Amino acid sequence: MANIRNIVVLTGAGISAESGIDTFRDAGGLWEQHRVEDVATPEGFARDPELVLGFYDMRREALLTKEPNLAHGALARLDAEFSGELLIVTQNVDDLHERAGAKRVLHMHGELKSALCTSCEMRSPWDAPMSANDTGQRPPCPVCQAPTLRPDVVWFGEMPYQMERIYAALRQADLFVSIGTSGAVYPAAGFVRDARDLGVRTLELNLERSEGSHWFHESRLGRAGELVPQWVEELLGR
Repeated sequence: MANIRNIVVLTGAGISAESGIDTFRDAGGLWEQHRVEDVATPEGFARDPELVLGFYDMRREALLTKEPNLAHGALARLDAEFSGELLIVTQNVDDLHERAGAKRVLHMHGELKSALCTSCEMRSPWDAPMSANDTGQRPPCPVCQAPTLRPDVVWFGEMPYQMERIYAALRQADLFVSIGTSGAVYPAAGFVRDARDLGVRTLELNLERSEGSHWFHESRLGRAGELVPQWVEELLGR
């Protein structure tokens, strides 16, 4: 631990599950009772934009009722107290890391509280509904005024954000930690193998073994709200 000066942390749905946010999809392949193909692909958006916009409006509204948990708080403490380099790469589109106080956060799959304009390609903070109102009008883009906003989230078939920055951080890392991930969604699922190939120490903190558990030097199994504070205390108290 004394030699660790650069850390990359990857977080997935498991870290927010303890805050009451559903993991990505259930055993039947549905995401909150919708087919993933209908609400999380460019094709689904092209086919029925109002369904997709309404779906994310409901998720954005539901997010207001959720609070960061102990795992988010522990990573915020790490962010505040760790003097070395740190990058928290999250697959989650919620803002619970930020609300807990973390600042060194990268949302590789976008953010629920952000809008992307398909006309001017600018991003804007967004809390309001994106779907059409009672008169059939969608809200305009704050930059170009076109009514062509979509959720600023990465759908299947789209490239995750800031991959060059993530790989640059992995190349400099002494430790890669994966928290609450299934190890099934690429490219994030491949980060542990990339880290191992670079000689980086790897640690998994998860409720159960992920699909890529065999790539980790160490796996600790249990609730994120227990494991993450323990690990942060171990690291900062070295």
